[in-house]
Amino acid sequence: MRVFYKDMDEGPYVLLYPDCSEVVHVPGTERPFTLAEYKKEIGKTYCRISLFICIEKHFREDDVGSESDSDSDSEIVITTRSRAEFSQADTVIAISDSENNLDPPGCSLAKSTCYRENADLTLLDIIANLSHPIDRGRVSRFNISRSNVWDGAMRGFKRATYSETCDMLVKFTDDTGAFEDGIDAGGPRREFLTLLMNQLRDRPIFDGPPGRRFLVYNANAVREDEYYLAGKMIAVSVVHGGPGPHFLSEDFVRYLAGQSSFKATIDLVTDEEIGKALREIESAASVEALQECTLRHSTMLQTAGCLRHTSTLEGKRTIVSDYLRWYILDRNSSVIGRFKEGLSALNFLTALQQYPTLLAPVLFHSEEKLTALKLERLFKPDLSPSGSNRRLREGQTLGYWADYLLDCEGLQKIA
Repeated sequence: MRVFYKDMDEGPYVLLYPDCSEVVHVPGTERPFTLAEYKKEIGKTYCRISLFICIEKHFREDDVGSESDSDSDSEIVITTRSRAEFSQADTVIAISDSENNLDPPGCSLAKSTCYRENADLTLLDIIANLSHPIDRGRVSRFNISRSNVWDGAMRGFKRATYSETCDMLVKFTDDTGAFEDGIDAGGPRREFLTLLMNQLRDRPIFDGPPGRRFLVYNANAVREDEYYLAGKMIAVSVVHGGPGPHFLSEDFVRYLAGQSSFKATIDLVTDEEIGKALREIESAASVEALQECTLRHSTMLQTAGCLRHTSTLEGKRTIVSDYLRWYILDRNSSVIGRFKEGLSALNFLTALQQYPTLLAPVLFHSEEKLTALKLERLFKPDLSPSGSNRRLREGQTLGYWADYLLDCEGLQKIA
């Protein structure tokens, strides 16, 4: 604990409930506290349980102070690690100051220091916060033909009156030119943003295998400022309730999120000759073979600034790693910078760098196993009025349906 919370005073410490009472018994009972009993009592999952750590002397001092002055107001100060450490952390730490409301309700510990892991923070919470600047009383209009979604999107985002802080009004026109009514209650907007993300995936500004794509320099796209618009489209789609791209390379997304390490693999390289050369270097079995291989591909390596003399076999990994970083990041740094400027719309990039664990999966491709519970949640039953005979039969049918899904899942596990 002393290593993790470097700014925490020396103990001993007291464990507190959210109302700042000391953890001794399970609330409302005389049973000694255990995490399992507390979980059962409050009906939450482990990841949604919040407890606090307080320095014991501050807690005891407050007890004494409250007896002498019950009407006085006091405060709690929550401190945490530096912003840089916070941004890279896998756990989200609540930061308390005068402008937020993360302090536990009813807490009256005088100038005590507590630490809280905000297990309640979800992706939906972050997106909801990012969407606060959107003015639902103003709209930016998009006229979209499904046969050419990209053209309509470019016209809409480039329009002088467009603002990402306005709500989106999407109207579709069919191929015959008839006007399709699409006063946007969410459906047309989500359809448009879904189609747009699919179109964006195949734009020439991206390279790499399907589901693991990264930015690549394209002169015509630079003239059209397509990199900036692509970043803005992604940010707007996510914050306005649409999907993320789900096709970017995870390594590339982690880089955008501010993580210093970059661990790309050769299979990201779509150029066959370059990929073959890197594999030859990576598979060199001796120092002599490695030196001969680097000499044979010296022009390629020199272009990337990776040509060097190596006296150990371990050097091949450094050569391949450095070349991949140049190939994916360094040679495309100018367009990546412009893409990040677009991604900063509605503070999305800032949020990505603060909460990479939650937001990064929105951008990169990931395969998620379909379970019985997830499939069950895809459907919303249209039930008869409560108390009717029909409703009773429908409830029984829903039970059979859930059992069927569980049986299918069980058969899949056995297979």
